[in-house]
Amino acid sequence: MSLLSLEAVSVCVDDRVIVRDVSLNINPGELHVIMGPNGAGKSTLLAAIMGLSHVRVCGGRILFSGVDITHFPSYERAKLGISLAHQVTPTFRGVRFLEVANAISSRFNTDWRTLASLLKVEDLLLRDLFSGFSGGERKRAELYLALLQNPRVALLDEPDSGVDIDTLRVLAELIDYIVFTQGTSVILVTHLGPILEKLPRITRAHIMVEGAIVYSGDPSHVIPVILKHGYTRGLEVFGGEGG
Repeated sequence: MSLLSLEAVSVCVDDRVIVRDVSLNINPGELHVIMGPNGAGKSTLLAAIMGLSHVRVCGGRILFSGVDITHFPSYERAKLGISLAHQVTPTFRGVRFLEVANAISSRFNTDWRTLASLLKVEDLLLRDLFSGFSGGERKRAELYLALLQNPRVALLDEPDSGVDIDTLRVLAELIDYIVFTQGTSVILVTHLGPILEKLPRITRAHIMVEGAIVYSGDPSHVIPVILKHGYTRGLEVFGGEGG
């Protein structure tokens, strides 16, 4: 039995279908990458898996350890072990980063100090959450809060967007560690893919275009083709074959 299964899932925002008939199976300790152009529906798909209120599953179902969670609220999914690191994080003025970290680590019984060191966020903890953070600091802080929840499945929405090379290396090393040492499953969404070359052990790569997964395959084949040719030409190279 897969840890997380999407069975022909379609997702609507208001009355518009954004994601169409997506099926995925994620096993424990796997790293899946979803690549696609802007507006492909990647972030919407992650929001649906997390159960965020601005999206609605309007077809298919989502299973977690065999349990149908399609209509579970986000807090129930978090209790089961699903976490989401957002692409765009809001600023919380007057809310200390450390206070939030302490609350989460107490709730999920995790070690906030060790993880803070691994993600190099110690110097940020006494500041207001995300207030004045650089792009790289935001990404490290958001991933830190997601991993403090000790998730069984971590959903990472464009962790490589707007970050420097040093931050890419830190993020990639930690992602590789939590998947292949701790056994956490990760779904990582990316547009341009700069982090992918620093992740040597990706389980499966999926290409998403216009709301649908149009190709899945061996990442050692899929990723270099897309990075070289882009999505339109890359799919022509694949010849439209599924993997």
